[in-house]
Amino acid sequence: MTDNYMVGDLIYDANIYDGMNTFLTDLKFYKRWMPENKSARILELCCGTGRLTLPIAKDGYDITGVDYMPSMLEKAKVKASEDGLDAKFIEADIRTLDLPELYDLIFIPFNSIHHLYKNEDLFKTLQVVKNHLKEGGLFLLDCFNPNIKFIVEGEREPKEISNYSTNDGRDVMIKETMRYESSTQINRVEWHYFINGEFNSVQNLDMRLFFPQELDAYLEQHGFNIIHKFGGFEDEAFNDKSEKQIYVCQ
Repeated sequence: MTDNYMVGDLIYDANIYDGMNTFLTDLKFYKRWMPENKSARILELCCGTGRLTLPIAKDGYDITGVDYMPSMLEKAKVKASEDGLDAKFIEADIRTLDLPELYDLIFIPFNSIHHLYKNEDLFKTLQVVKNHLKEGGLFLLDCFNPNIKFIVEGEREPKEISNYSTNDGRDVMIKETMRYESSTQINRVEWHYFINGEFNSVQNLDMRLFFPQELDAYLEQHGFNIIHKFGGFEDEAFNDKSEKQIYVCQ
């Protein structure tokens, strides 16, 4: 066991990322919580290549996307330019982000908090959100509801999880294995990449798991009022069979 947690470089390849992540189920959810006032300021933390940022900007909102990876932001900026959108993008660490503006709504989508590996990382991020959120503003996030049975099954043998083609002409197939560290709550996920029919590499996708009562307590301890907690993007009630934990906080 080691505290050297990481995400592989290939996972942050913008074209490979975009080719795999084409779904927009979560976009409908986040759009439902956008303020009616289009002049409201929106902040997306861990925006990636703008999968959610750009459609929200297209709706006329003043939205800023923040991400740590320059390769993802460059792709987001290209897409924004191609679509004639005025979305703003900032390269920064969400644990130490310090912007002059306050925002009406802040969200951390797409399981991104799982890459905050230690409690102090999460706590710093929650403080950043508080520092940038207007009084009465909303904070939304989504993450997995840990499923120990699923993790145990993933430890047995590689399982194909994705097969697709990228915009730059690569055929990608990914197989997944995982190993859970109970003492740290880190799920050591490995993605085995096969590109154009040949094995390419094994890439880490380590993820810190947050259990439901634990995450509720962390949010409340940092001054957030949990208005809703859903188990899915169609506002399903959260229960022990829910795949997701989706929060609407104030």
